[in-house]
Amino acid sequence: MWWVVVVVAVVAVLATYLTWTAQRVDRLHDRSAAAARALDAHLMRRAAAAAVLAEDRQTPELYAAARIALDAVPEEREAAENDLTRQLRAMDLSAEERREDAVIAASRRLVLARQVHNDLAREAHAARRRRLVRILLLTRRHDRPRFFDIDDPTLTPARAAAPVSPAPVIAQPPAAGVAG
Repeated sequence: MWWVVVVVAVVAVLATYLTWTAQRVDRLHDRSAAAARALDAHLMRRAAAAAVLAEDRQTPELYAAARIALDAVPEEREAAENDLTRQLRAMDLSAEERREDAVIAASRRLVLARQVHNDLAREAHAARRRRLVRILLLTRRHDRPRFFDIDDPTLTPARAAAPVSPAPVIAQPPAAGVAG
């Protein structure tokens, strides 16, 4: 009779572990998909801000790069975003100008969104590689998450050279016991 209790306990533990693993795989893929949508939104915001800046500055190269990034299909997205980043880096951007600051801020948010997306994609790939997940086909309902590899989109605003004043000199009190 004791062997029935042991078998039921082992089956319960195994079923609990399998349920937990399946839920973890589902959660990781859901989070990765949400991060991909957030990344797409940040890419759109940056491209739209760049298009507005290009219209304001009347820069046709930047406007073309922004429009290509806005209209790019997923297979061409990375190349279009890299081109937009190169165009933005070629410009002198100032944080004091409202439209330029919008592009700089959108680029900073894009850096974070890309990092979160790639981290979650890496975790989902690691979960997919586990033997039990592969054997039980727990990922059959989910597409494989794709990494988004582009140049670092961080933009640094150009600052006017401020006059540099020398550091103040602080007088040191004489050491104790030293006659001076």
